[in-house]
Amino acid sequence: MPSRTELTAWQALQAHASEMSKRHMSDLFDEDDLRFAKFSLQSPNILLDYSKNLITEETRTKLLDLAEACEVQSFRDKMFAGEKINRTEDRAVLHVALRDQSGEPLEIDGEDVRSQVKHELERMRALVAQVRGGDWRGYTGKEMTDIVSIGIGGSNLGPLMVTEALSAYNDGTLNVHYVSNVDGFQIADTLRDLDPETTLFVIASKTFTTLETMTNASSAEAWFLDKAEDKSYINRHFIAVSSNRPKAMEFGVAEENIFDMWDWVGGRFSLWSAIGLPIALNLGFEVFEELLEGAFEMDEHFRSAPLAKNAPVMLALMGVWNNNFLGRNAHALLPYDQCLHRLAAYMQQAEMESNGKSVNWSGERIDYSSVPLIWGEVGINGQHAFYQCLHQGTQIVPADFIGSVEPTLPIKGHHDALMANFFAQSEAMMRGISADQVREELGAKGMSPERIEEIVEHKVHEGNRPTNTILMQKVTPRSLGSLIALYEHKIFVQGIIWEVHSFDQWGVELGKVLAKGIQDELAPEAAIDDKHDSSTRNLIEYYKDARP
Repeated sequence: MPSRTELTAWQALQAHASEMSKRHMSDLFDEDDLRFAKFSLQSPNILLDYSKNLITEETRTKLLDLAEACEVQSFRDKMFAGEKINRTEDRAVLHVALRDQSGEPLEIDGEDVRSQVKHELERMRALVAQVRGGDWRGYTGKEMTDIVSIGIGGSNLGPLMVTEALSAYNDGTLNVHYVSNVDGFQIADTLRDLDPETTLFVIASKTFTTLETMTNASSAEAWFLDKAEDKSYINRHFIAVSSNRPKAMEFGVAEENIFDMWDWVGGRFSLWSAIGLPIALNLGFEVFEELLEGAFEMDEHFRSAPLAKNAPVMLALMGVWNNNFLGRNAHALLPYDQCLHRLAAYMQQAEMESNGKSVNWSGERIDYSSVPLIWGEVGINGQHAFYQCLHQGTQIVPADFIGSVEPTLPIKGHHDALMANFFAQSEAMMRGISADQVREELGAKGMSPERIEEIVEHKVHEGNRPTNTILMQKVTPRSLGSLIALYEHKIFVQGIIWEVHSFDQWGVELGKVLAKGIQDELAPEAAIDDKHDSSTRNLIEYYKDARP
């Protein structure tokens, strides 16, 4: 299969990048006061400004040519139609069906997936009403006060991020706790102050065999039975979200307390399903529905908007431009809303697990970069941590600035101070400050010419550092749903352009397989497999000898 680099559109962009790399964004802004109008767009619940990228209208045209050459629209339509575009696993990719509001049938292998989704949503609604309303009682007849969600990866990061982001909507009916780390400290610390009589566990595992999740689930069960003493009581305190009903029932979960997962939903795209039960239990089912509606609105925009006016497409194309043609192999996510403090971790998994691949659809090694390193932190904290590197470091790191017009909780003076930094930082990264400007600034302060020349180069900011600005009116369930879906579709578009399978994760599997074998070898009298390399073998030996 020909490489993407052989496409005429790709080669045109390479030549264009060679010319654009000689330009400075500040000059582009000085030359054209209409850049914002040309390079920003309004999508459902979100304003996207991508004008602070090293682009011209010619750049955008060439990027759109690349999207056309890679058949982005065709593959988008295939995804929404339920075609099996996850070819390594022979599966459809239908997380969009989880929030679809149309009600029209969509069949996969002879089954209407939309009716299945609707059925599970209604079951979720009923459970949430029971638990939050106090009708769901524990084995001693007490109402539930705490939910412990046990999962890992997408079964943990999505619900955790959303409940943190929407914590202002928490009415205090239920407390939700998340456990993912197989390090026993986390679950012990979580359970320490809880009461087994009033605690409900949600175990989320597609296979119900995931090592980390089932280890924590077993510890939760032991903690519960230490007081309850009767395994039959598990059915009042444990709920499962899984595609493996027999395994969940073997654990002790009543069949009516098992919620379905489907193979056409990847874990990192699953918060819209019953994986989102902790969200609905914590915040109420109405909030969860608004989250789905916001995502659906972005889905409809992605399906129907022309590529040049399509927010996920343009966000994806800016990433491709910076990564593949300007050589920027890292990307920062910088939310200026404290409630979004888990967004970067969530998107790190979504992007890097999806597109962190090195072979194309035919299994041939690609000769260009796929996903950049995704990282980030709440912006205002980052300013006093790593922004020094963003402004003056040797690597240029594109960034997304994410903020809101209205604060989640209005406290006089705070939000304007926050947003002043939000606007200033992206402007500073774009414009920078030249040596002449530094000299003028320091001279105006009365500094001697000799001292100025000693420090001038230390104060120069070259600028020309690309950013996207994403603005919501306010972080609400609807706008958050749109924001997450925006990034999901960005991932999809980039996966098509890079010609990688975005919806498998074989790279996760090897370490898990090896860990299972090594765990057996850690038993006191067990032999260590001599097939291990000398480093691994000696480390295991050291660990076993040093263990108390």
